[in-house]
Amino acid sequence: MKRTIKLSLCLLSALLTLLSCQEESIQADYQIIPLPQQIQLKSNEDPFIINKKTNILYPKGNKKLKEYAQLLAQYIEEKTHKEITIDSATKANNSIILQIVPQSTNLEGYQIDINSHQITISGNSEAGIFYGIQSLWKALPIAQENKVIALPAVHINDFPYFQYRGAHLDVSRHFFSVNEIKTYIDMMAMHNMNTLHWHLTDDQGWRIEIKKYPRLTQIGSKREETLIGHLNDYPEKYDGKPYQGFYTQEQIKDIVNYASHKQITIIPEIDLPGHMQAALASYPELGCTGGPYKVWTKWGISENVLCAGNPKTLQFLDDVFNEIIEMFPSTYIHIGGDECPKTQWKHCPKCQAFIQKQNIKSDSIYTKEQYLQSFIMKHVSEYLKKKNRKTIGWDEILEGNADPQATVMSWRGEAGGVKAAQQGHDVIMTPNTVMYFDFYQALDTDKEPLAIGGYIPIEKVYNYTPIPNQLTQNQQKHIIGVQSNLWTEYIPDFSHVQYMTLPRWAALAEIQWNNPKQKNYNEFLNRLRNMLKLYDLEKYNYAKHVLNVDATYVSNPETGYTEVTLSTLGNAPIHYTLDGTIPTSQSPVYQKKLQINKTTTLQAIAIRPEGNSEIYKEQFHFNKATNKPIILKFPADEKYNGQGYGTLVDGISGNTTYGSDKWLGFSNGNDMIATIDLEKETPITSVSLNTCIATGDGIFDAQHICIKLSSDGKNYKKTASQIYTMPTEHRKEVKQHTLTFQTQTARYVRISATSEKKLPSWSGLPAIPAFIFVDEISIE
Repeated sequence: MKRTIKLSLCLLSALLTLLSCQEESIQADYQIIPLPQQIQLKSNEDPFIINKKTNILYPKGNKKLKEYAQLLAQYIEEKTHKEITIDSATKANNSIILQIVPQSTNLEGYQIDINSHQITISGNSEAGIFYGIQSLWKALPIAQENKVIALPAVHINDFPYFQYRGAHLDVSRHFFSVNEIKTYIDMMAMHNMNTLHWHLTDDQGWRIEIKKYPRLTQIGSKREETLIGHLNDYPEKYDGKPYQGFYTQEQIKDIVNYASHKQITIIPEIDLPGHMQAALASYPELGCTGGPYKVWTKWGISENVLCAGNPKTLQFLDDVFNEIIEMFPSTYIHIGGDECPKTQWKHCPKCQAFIQKQNIKSDSIYTKEQYLQSFIMKHVSEYLKKKNRKTIGWDEILEGNADPQATVMSWRGEAGGVKAAQQGHDVIMTPNTVMYFDFYQALDTDKEPLAIGGYIPIEKVYNYTPIPNQLTQNQQKHIIGVQSNLWTEYIPDFSHVQYMTLPRWAALAEIQWNNPKQKNYNEFLNRLRNMLKLYDLEKYNYAKHVLNVDATYVSNPETGYTEVTLSTLGNAPIHYTLDGTIPTSQSPVYQKKLQINKTTTLQAIAIRPEGNSEIYKEQFHFNKATNKPIILKFPADEKYNGQGYGTLVDGISGNTTYGSDKWLGFSNGNDMIATIDLEKETPITSVSLNTCIATGDGIFDAQHICIKLSSDGKNYKKTASQIYTMPTEHRKEVKQHTLTFQTQTARYVRISATSEKKLPSWSGLPAIPAFIFVDEISIE
């Protein structure tokens, strides 16, 4: 009897201990970023428990896998506070085994198999092992020391969709230390990227030591001051502070070696023949005018370029690239080719004599100066081919006789990439409309650090598909990858670099690694929560907009309402008000679309245990045009189509962020001609509309606004018009135009806003039609 009671007590004690352990355990979560291609949970098997006896095993004699075993041990200790030993034994229980077992031709693929006894990471190569470790690291929970870490039994099969998964960093405008570059590389590895495109030279600074040309760093790496604010802010202001920095060849080799241990290849960019003013300041004889030049202190495009007719120029390029390839073992070398003004070449006797000597001629497509640039680019390409290297250039290299073997980086939208793929070039997609992460990522730019402009939120990044539909199946094979670009004119420190890339890199990682047909933004947001915790653990500075309340608006002419949909990460409760008061936890909880039909202020907040979001605020101004049926004679540009035609009458006004969904942009000389149906005869005394002006981006005010009224929708009578004077200097603003007149009665109101048909020479832009951006139309 006593024995039975004693046994029962023992069993009870064991049960309580087991329950206690279960309560203290934390499970790994395989819903990571990027999401593995295949995850098969083994529901009938027990999990693997990490404890003090767990070790990591790697093949004896394999130095790379020993290094990765050490890296995994470091990761585990960082997230779980558990010290794990490593060994070169073959197999054992309670072990994490690293092994190379090729199962496909995709060398970056891997498999993870977990049961109660062991974890096996099998890679198709060492690279595959590395990515398997990254996935296991991200799946591990962040835990305190006394927690039991359980990894559910699973089989994961994973491999990347694109072979080129890149991130770009410009260090010429602002310089970053060796340790900061290494942190950038760590961040890339976390997101399964494999290529750093390193922009090392430009007008504002030459950042790499070239021993045959020491003045490139003695002079070219220093500028006397730096522009404050935006390029097109007037009057221009400068900080008056000298700025400098460059990497020695030994530092370059150290960084390249560090990146190789993270399975990242560094592709250097020496941009030519434009963006070379820092080089010209160092060696003025390489320019068409002979100088004097100075390292540029402002942003934009300098007309000072390499002299294409000077034999010293080609020798200079050969010498520079001869040292570049000694520092960078990458197959590819980036030679730029973008934004090279030809003005000086047209008036340079040496360039024109060289054009004649080479029998270069203009044709119906390209000028002889464009073909002259092709000559230089092909010269560099041929030199690099002799060194067993390949070239990448921006999409301008297609203008003329492009090297048929060159890889094209499509940045001016996708058109260059489409053309290149159709011609048989390999292509890396990096369109500025979605992959330029120096653009704003929030609409309320007053609360944001300075950015170049535009608007690219994380959702836009995630929804991007790099393979254009117009390409045939064979042509699509030439799209080898996708890359984000980070130009640093307005990014002076590394904390700002992190803020602009994270968490947009999480969305980019999904594009680069996963099948584009399997995307789901809401599901991605749920997985993003754990990624943000990892950013916190690594002390990365990231943008937290995704934690705020997001809103979309639809103008519904059938009901007369503006329909508002609110959302936030993780479906946290959203509390809102419509009476001007600050929302709190006591305010109404958002449950379904809000229907706004009067002038009011919407405010909303997401409430979470770890902290509340910022307060979202939007003002609605209703008038006789709000949510009425509207048609446009010309469609808006597909990149700037807002929320459709209803954007013009939804009661919401946009700010200076013209790339937001609150504006409609019209291009190619198209005017904004909108007809609004008031649905009944209505007395009218005024019509207003807003225009967004950003002359530095080719966006100008209306040249002419005309108002016509009609009772039958067929016969229109001109009621008011106004002509506006083109500015003589750069501006960035929102302008409201109100045309008033004696009371008229009409049902249909036609508003025409005519764009400027030719950009002025002072804008520094080609003499083409300006964009015109229009927002809220009001009728009183």
